[in-house]
Amino acid sequence: MSSAETTGPGTEGRALPVGGPEPAAISLRGLRKVFGTVTAVDGIDLDIADGEFFSMLGPSGSGKTTVLRMVAGFEAPTDGVVHLAGRDVTRVPPFGRDVNTVFQDYALFPHMSVQENVEYGLRVKKVPRAERRTRATEALASVRLEGYGDRRPGQLSGGQRQRVALARALVNRPKVLLLDEPLGALDLKLRRQMQVELKELQRSIGITFLFVTHDQEEALTMSDRIAVFNDGRIEQVATPRELYERPASPFVAGFVGTSNVLAGEVAERLLDTSGTFSVRPEKIHLHLHASDVPPDHDVRTSGVVREVVYLGSATQSIVDLGGGGSLIVLRQNQASPAEGDPASRGATVHLSWHRAHAVRVEDPAEPTG
Repeated sequence: MSSAETTGPGTEGRALPVGGPEPAAISLRGLRKVFGTVTAVDGIDLDIADGEFFSMLGPSGSGKTTVLRMVAGFEAPTDGVVHLAGRDVTRVPPFGRDVNTVFQDYALFPHMSVQENVEYGLRVKKVPRAERRTRATEALASVRLEGYGDRRPGQLSGGQRQRVALARALVNRPKVLLLDEPLGALDLKLRRQMQVELKELQRSIGITFLFVTHDQEEALTMSDRIAVFNDGRIEQVATPRELYERPASPFVAGFVGTSNVLAGEVAERLLDTSGTFSVRPEKIHLHLHASDVPPDHDVRTSGVVREVVYLGSATQSIVDLGGGGSLIVLRQNQASPAEGDPASRGATVHLSWHRAHAVRVEDPAEPTG
């Protein structure tokens, strides 16, 4: 699926940006990469706007990191072209491209101070010492590490080392910053903190971020737009909200968050129509009595609770339906602890939701009309 001209559920009928008056920060056309008998990237068309925080999301082996490496110049495409700000850089080596890359392992020199690490790229480029020092100090200030210049990487926390790696990339003032799963080595609490900091940093400096991740929550939290990768192709390009609320395929519905995919007899019984549909668990309401179902809920069914999972802020229930199939329901925990959860395992419950919350998704295995 070409993301340069994609329309449909994920884009709400509008063409994605293709540069306009200004050339796209990154423009990929027909990008393909083959390793032996394996096609890692299979015909990618993509435009990323100047100043955009753009994420490539997908499982391991889906092709997202290979695309990033071709943008960086670490891999040469088998076919296709890479443009940066309108310039064809397909055969230009990495040092000739106006990009910098931040990796998951930081790649800091342990024997150098933080200041020396940040200055290193400038020193290689033979930038005068005084200018190196000034620019490195400014870069450290931009990631809130003023006063840390004399420390060694081993004296810093994981989050601080990640910010040093960012400063080292930013000191070169690239037009595009490439980030290859940079938060993957951090614990959950620190990772969430760094997600907010990265987005704030990108907004303040205004350069294009191309971010690779397999974590859908991470992509939804930070991105202006997201491309979902699967088997070397892009399934959908959309804003986080569009991607979550209007997935274009069963794969996107299942990979981005949790979703109930209704198809075949289950779809016909619940929705009175054929096709494949996605319903998010939080859209489904659970009731102990049929009389509690709101009159405007036009989809209704009942079943028996098979499993209950307490998630802290919410409770997830798996309900087996009387006519076959099952649904996942997510409810916010708003009752007091003393009240407990009346919908325990084995309870008969009634489910309902608005028909509009069942989003039709394109199933590649089904013929399309």
